[in-house]
Amino acid sequence: MPVAQQDLAGLAAAHLRRPGLVMLTGAPGSGRSTLLRRIAAVAPGPVHAGGGLAMLATVPALALSRAVKARLPTHDVPLLAEAVHSRVRGGLLVLDDLQYADPATLAALPHLARHVRVVVALRAPHRLGEETVAALRAAATAWLDVPPLSADTATDLARRVGGQLGDETLAAVVRRAGGNPLVVTALARQAGAGRGAPDTDIDQVAYAIATACADLPRPARTALAALGLLGRPAAAELLGPGADALLAAGLVVEGEDGLAPVSAYFAETAAGLLDAAARAELHRALAELAPDAEAARHLAAAGDHAGAYRRALTAADRPGGDRAGLLLFACDLPGVAVDPRVRIAAADALLTAGRPHTAARVLTTPGPLGVEADVLRGEALLQAGDPAGARVAVRPVPDAAGGTVVAARDRILLLAELATDPAGALDAAEKIAARYPAPPPGVAAALAAVRAAHRAPGWDTELAAAAGTGTDPLAGRWSAWLLVEHLVADGRLTQAATVAREAAAACAADLAYSWQTRFLAVSDWAEVLQGSMIAASAAAARPDPATGPAAPDAADRALRRAADLTDRALPADARGYATAATALVEADTGLLAAARGRLSTPDGHPATAWVAREAAWLDGQPDRAAQPSDTTTAGLLTGLRHITARWAAYDSGATARAAYASAFELDAPAPPIPAGLPTAARRTLTAWATGTGFAAAADTWAGVALREQIRCLIAAGLHDTDPERAVAALLRAEHLADTAGLVVLAGRARRGLRRHHVHRDTRSPRSGSRLTRRETDVLRLVAAGEPTRRIAGQLGISAETVDTHIRAGMRKLGARTRTEAAALALTQIEASATHPDREDGR
Repeated sequence: MPVAQQDLAGLAAAHLRRPGLVMLTGAPGSGRSTLLRRIAAVAPGPVHAGGGLAMLATVPALALSRAVKARLPTHDVPLLAEAVHSRVRGGLLVLDDLQYADPATLAALPHLARHVRVVVALRAPHRLGEETVAALRAAATAWLDVPPLSADTATDLARRVGGQLGDETLAAVVRRAGGNPLVVTALARQAGAGRGAPDTDIDQVAYAIATACADLPRPARTALAALGLLGRPAAAELLGPGADALLAAGLVVEGEDGLAPVSAYFAETAAGLLDAAARAELHRALAELAPDAEAARHLAAAGDHAGAYRRALTAADRPGGDRAGLLLFACDLPGVAVDPRVRIAAADALLTAGRPHTAARVLTTPGPLGVEADVLRGEALLQAGDPAGARVAVRPVPDAAGGTVVAARDRILLLAELATDPAGALDAAEKIAARYPAPPPGVAAALAAVRAAHRAPGWDTELAAAAGTGTDPLAGRWSAWLLVEHLVADGRLTQAATVAREAAAACAADLAYSWQTRFLAVSDWAEVLQGSMIAASAAAARPDPATGPAAPDAADRALRRAADLTDRALPADARGYATAATALVEADTGLLAAARGRLSTPDGHPATAWVAREAAWLDGQPDRAAQPSDTTTAGLLTGLRHITARWAAYDSGATARAAYASAFELDAPAPPIPAGLPTAARRTLTAWATGTGFAAAADTWAGVALREQIRCLIAAGLHDTDPERAVAALLRAEHLADTAGLVVLAGRARRGLRRHHVHRDTRSPRSGSRLTRRETDVLRLVAAGEPTRRIAGQLGISAETVDTHIRAGMRKLGARTRTEAAALALTQIEASATHPDREDGR
């Protein structure tokens, strides 16, 4: 490899030590692919190599699918990026020929660049749009142009290829080649054979390729053109007798998948040299040799749309293929009379693949397609969020239609009614239940959804049955999601997390990434609220009895688990729950700056809306915590919003009722407790209204939500007029918060204890040169960018004590600055979390 390109490879490798996108651009034949191979050879970890293919440039995510060797969810760019991220992880993603990549691949690269090491090669010129290039430049860690060969290097290359060329001829070849290795090779080879005129004025690369192709035997030219049309490596048998000549000429190389052109541009140009009739004839010949799915596209390129339609349907009927994509391809072929049954099959497959909008489009035709198509289109519109359109779509279905069709119609009408008129849906459900003594799975799921919305007795059992195995996959996942959300709203967090984890595992087995991430996110949210995530992490941290519980490590483990999802590209529901869970852990463990940054962009999700106000209260900003939420929801989140507003009113020094009423825009002097709250939330708000009963309310939170139990105990310590009971409640709150690593709530408890002249020393009895728990807490907040005053407020200690802990940490860690001490402390925490059995964290 030329020295300059070796330097470029080293520079690219340096940029790829951490996640990011490195772009290599250059002219055809400039050595981009060689650079990619050199970078991949020295990269640590597994390498996932793929790239675009000219013939299949319209196939969604082909470049990424080739790299990870798996089918990918192509209808949703964030999910596509997540699916690739989950496979590449710490490896290196290598993509060649980005100019042939489809829009989904190009749109996914900025998402991937934040979490994966990616290096791609892009040929110049290319046909990517200006907006696409701008997005890639904005996401790129480095944009590196492959440099031309130096004159000396190009001369050496031409001398090796061309044999005994004179200095004058060598100089002409090098001058005309412009430092392009491919052109140098082609021109030198031609000059060595006594042919060609390197001083002509035609385009260098085009001249080299055209002249080289002209010098090939006809079978070799046909084989090279076939590679250009295939856009992929091919077996020698498929290419015919010209394969050997291509190998002898050095224009192709042998790989695991067959013969591949040294330059795809070479092969494409060879195909472009064919006239239209010859190109169509070659497409037809390749269709005879290619599998049905590929043959369909060759026939379409040859203009044989009827033949392409037949081969696509044949491929769609084979197991393991992209049935939805093939049927959609068949439906979109121009000038073909598509059988209504094919459109129905395509819509059904697209719905199963999670593409309701496309399914609805396939079924939109000038003429009627039948009642089966009507209910499928209604289902697609319902899933796409258009209940009114779904109702209109199924209106033509008569009662005399087949039982399955009528049942599907009734299900859609019932769910559309539930979305637009929940009260009316209850009456409609009673009528439908009477019509179906033994309702089919889809109708049973809809009936369970209505009963769940109104919390009818047995609603959870019915939804669980509708979500069980053996049911329709789409109805089952949808029922499981409703069950989890209703369980969370009712404060049944442990059960919600269990159901969500089981559903996520089932979705993972079916490669249903969208549903899987939604279930994982809501399960983490439920576990963070309930406290089991931190408790489990604390148990795994193996605390030393002499040093006390390893709460900081436990909190770190919980934070990493909750934050894992937010590092991915997610659907809106999943991102809302994952962001809320992560931000709440960060805020509770003292990383308030990180929580503020995570919540800086409102997403409209009710969970993040409450966590934003809760984080503001933890951060000592009661005025922001008391602001009314822009989202409306029912159940547990409503109760938590009102509880946070009560705390904000208390901290602001205003009269609790007046501030509370103002925050929620209520005129009543004693704001009512919202209906439909879980018992624990209702009792807590009752205690706030009366000023008594906080300790009893705390007991109702036990096993439901640990942090809310702690908050009730702190409120009991602040409101109880009996000093002995107040101190007991605060001590219990401090112990629970310390054990769970909830440093801000622990600081609030200690602040309350100081009012009763009780001062707590959290120094470890045998700390020695190790950081104490409090020093770790302080340095963690320093690392998060918090100033001394805010650290003091969050931990419930004085600013002077904060400075004392920082100086002690600097001395123990041998740090010269507080920032260095914070960095070293975080390194110790991470090492201890990785090796929890080591006492010294090293």
